[in-house]
Amino acid sequence: MKKTLLFFAAILISVSVFAQTRATLISEHFDGLSMPAGWQVIGQTSNWSVSATQNAGGQANEMKLDWSPQFNGTTRLVTPAVDLTGVNSVVICFKHALDNYQGSNTIGIATSSDGGTTWHEGWTHNYASSGSWMVTQDITTADMGSSNVMFCIYFSGNSYNINDWYFDDIEVFTMENLDLALNSIDVFPTIGSGNTDVKVTVQNKGVTTINNIVLSYLFEGLETVEESFNVTLASLASTQLTFTTPATLLPGSYLLSVNVLAVNGEDDDDPTNNSLEKTINVALGSTQKIPMIEHFSSSTCGPCVNVNTQMHNLTTNNPGKFTYTKYQMSWPSPGDPYYTAEGGVRRTYYGVQAVPQCFLDGADQGYAAITQSALDANYNMPAFGDVRGSFSVAGNTITVKVDFMAYYDLSVEKAFVSVNEKETHNNVGNNGETTFHHIFMKFLTSPSGDALNIPAGEYQHMEFTQDMSSTHVEEMSDLEVSAWIQNMATHEVINSHFMYEYTDIHPYPVQNLAVTMDEGNLYATWEAPEGGNAQSYNVYINGELAGTTTDTEFVATTTADFSVVAVEAVYTNDMTSVKMVKTTMAEVAALTLSALELEFEEGVYEYNLEITNETENPVNITEIAENPGTNYLDIEIEGSTLLPLELLPGQSINVKIMPVVQERELVTTFINIVSDLGTQTVNVVLDPSWYDQVGEANGSYEIYPNPTTGDFTVKGTNMTGVEVYNLVGQKVYAEQGKMVHVVASEWDKGIYLVKIMNQSGSVETRKLIVK
Repeated sequence: MKKTLLFFAAILISVSVFAQTRATLISEHFDGLSMPAGWQVIGQTSNWSVSATQNAGGQANEMKLDWSPQFNGTTRLVTPAVDLTGVNSVVICFKHALDNYQGSNTIGIATSSDGGTTWHEGWTHNYASSGSWMVTQDITTADMGSSNVMFCIYFSGNSYNINDWYFDDIEVFTMENLDLALNSIDVFPTIGSGNTDVKVTVQNKGVTTINNIVLSYLFEGLETVEESFNVTLASLASTQLTFTTPATLLPGSYLLSVNVLAVNGEDDDDPTNNSLEKTINVALGSTQKIPMIEHFSSSTCGPCVNVNTQMHNLTTNNPGKFTYTKYQMSWPSPGDPYYTAEGGVRRTYYGVQAVPQCFLDGADQGYAAITQSALDANYNMPAFGDVRGSFSVAGNTITVKVDFMAYYDLSVEKAFVSVNEKETHNNVGNNGETTFHHIFMKFLTSPSGDALNIPAGEYQHMEFTQDMSSTHVEEMSDLEVSAWIQNMATHEVINSHFMYEYTDIHPYPVQNLAVTMDEGNLYATWEAPEGGNAQSYNVYINGELAGTTTDTEFVATTTADFSVVAVEAVYTNDMTSVKMVKTTMAEVAALTLSALELEFEEGVYEYNLEITNETENPVNITEIAENPGTNYLDIEIEGSTLLPLELLPGQSINVKIMPVVQERELVTTFINIVSDLGTQTVNVVLDPSWYDQVGEANGSYEIYPNPTTGDFTVKGTNMTGVEVYNLVGQKVYAEQGKMVHVVASEWDKGIYLVKIMNQSGSVETRKLIVK
């Protein structure tokens, strides 16, 4: 039976110095669902496939070489032919990951200039353990200088000795003198709100050693951060750099851009690899990760015995650090008698073809037990969802209550709840085992999961009742219930938890958590959970336990401008609820405005202009003057009697304008403010209902009443729909149509942003105040 070691990270870099004009000849990332055009496999074509994984270290997808069907020989993944006339050498880079079974296995790079009849080896290496690597190698084979050169990555040997080999991000290029490439933005796609370190990996793809790099990063809507890094980066070497200035991020979605500004004090020779972008989703907060173990085994499988022993030792030594469900399989023949068709659904989902096989948070750990280091690594990762619940038993019936909590919008994820027996004895097979642990009995959800649709900051409660008399349960007093949240597309398990056992008390979360900050104090209030059985409350501020209270309010001093507050209810026997989370930002010093500037299209206007801040405080306008020959207006603002005008982070100044000339439009998206604190640039809300230069035929919109104490209506001739968001970026409402009536009587008081979509595809944003 095959066994697999865990992947260990390593980097293999071969350095060579030579001078050519850099040109990217081949750059393939296998993003499609099939073999890219021009690529081919020579030898054992059925062993290769495009896999929706990212084991090699790139983005999904990637090329996969499977051991089955077994062969003993050579198979080649071959590139399209390129013209190397006048080129004496090239560099080939690729990422790869081996899931090894046994022995030492060989891959290499070769070239051919006769259509694949003759191959010349350019590089080869033997790998004797599982791992992931990046190869960067110069190639100087006899085919260099030819007009029709193909490259290949080949495997040579007995495929039985591997499980899988993955390849991605294959690039062939010649070199410039000075060339720095941004290889990756090393920020997780989902992170918690607050301070975030921005990390990038760069590579010297030129001949000259790099000693200084100037980089910048920008989260869309925030300020650009620029930094100089002193390095010693030899040709073809790579390194990870971390900006010393972190980004403070509120919940929402951001486009992160990173740019190379200078290399060794000048522009490098290839600007095409100097910029990268990545979408980063910022969750409300994070919580403790409890890794989910799914284990496929059988009492008729000889090699399963050792893995079962190792897994039992691992779990015994790590109480409270895992959730576990083990599916017994129907093979090797005659199979485990406790096999279930529902367990077979999970086998099919993961593509399990042999036992034993373990998965940790949805990631394949191979035909071996999960290691302590792997469990620790996952336990120490942040989780952006939470699970808590309880179960009780009456006769042969089990009743389960579960809460699934979202720190970012959960819509493609699914909920799973399984009933297991902690220890069984009656499914003895032929492998010598007499005791089996965490054995799956029944899914209470669908074996394919139940859909979740939870906005960030909310939770979904589920209840199940199941008669277990038709299952393989041996003792109803020996049950456990596993629950987890899983992204079905990526297999990633967001979080998991065992349910609290044999109790009629369910750990309901607190209700209506509200948080504010004022003059160095943080105030949190909430309502008691449903059922009223909570004994106390743990309050966390920015991930740290700030205190425990029996009241439904909490006060703490803080010097932070931004805080993430989480409250969990504590019950008897140390049972805890899912944490309810809120974010809050302290007020900052107000800007004292003395003048501002607006940009228009050319034209002659008469103006009726009013400026307010988010709290509708008025600002008197004493003078408006056009600058001759420009498209700008200078606007003088009355002095201290109505100032300062307070602006908080994320707030806008609203400008109401009514020009006489109907066809002209306000084209600026910012205002320059001259203030006591210097010149500031602040975003401005441009609301077409505030100025009448665009007639109804071209699409004007109404929101009324605004402010509102309850319902409101949005309408417009060219309107196709609306979306409403609160100030932390959560979507609270969406509807299609030219007229939309919204019931807002149950909404929290405050400011909302109404996004109005029109027939041209553009979106306009209005502010709505709910009193």
